[in-house]
Amino acid sequence: MNQESLAKVASDIVASGRGILAADESTPTMGKRLALIEQENTEENRRDFRQALFDTEGIEDYISGVILFEETLTQEARDGTKLSKILESKGIYPGIKVDKGAHPMESSSSEKLTKGLDGLYERGLEYYKLGARFAKWRAVITIGEGIPTDECIQANASALAKYAKACQDAELVPIVEPEVLMDGNHSADRCYEVTSKVINVCYEELFIHKVNLKGTVLKPNMILPGSDSKQEITSEEIAIKTLE
Repeated sequence: MNQESLAKVASDIVASGRGILAADESTPTMGKRLALIEQENTEENRRDFRQALFDTEGIEDYISGVILFEETLTQEARDGTKLSKILESKGIYPGIKVDKGAHPMESSSSEKLTKGLDGLYERGLEYYKLGARFAKWRAVITIGEGIPTDECIQANASALAKYAKACQDAELVPIVEPEVLMDGNHSADRCYEVTSKVINVCYEELFIHKVNLKGTVLKPNMILPGSDSKQEITSEEIAIKTLE
């Protein structure tokens, strides 16, 4: 593992004034995008759609990294240039979504655990060869009656840490994303309480698994009331609570 290289990539993709573009829509989701412009959901159309984004003039002034779907990482533009190379030529880091989705936990069907650890290191090595320099894994935590449970938080934090370690061993910077969902009628304070606990447990696991923190990127959720809550809150209050 090249510690300095990982730290540089992590620093570059969170550079001030630039952001990360999520272009990792699944094939079914891309079908919905294409349907809006009355186009069929074919590999060629998906390629053209994403190439149009990557070819946008000046995109490198605002985008530091692009999260790609696995299909896109191997696709070529009409002229034969790999789509990932188009990004690299603009100083944009290609990334890759590596998780296999969140699935109901056996012990708690109302909570989910993200899967995808099997063979992740080997996949990471291949993704690196294909041009990826960072990866994304999303864990989801739901607030509700009696949840999240400690078991759910611990299981997802452990999975995130194992993912992060496997990625770094494959020279990929892991985006650590423990997302506390907006679903529910909880208050902003409850969201703050749960988010703080989740992030703390995640970092405990990252430490246990000897993950190089300088070579990671944390992607936290905003601190705000649940989508069904009637609590009123300003954007300034949301920003302050999130930064706290």
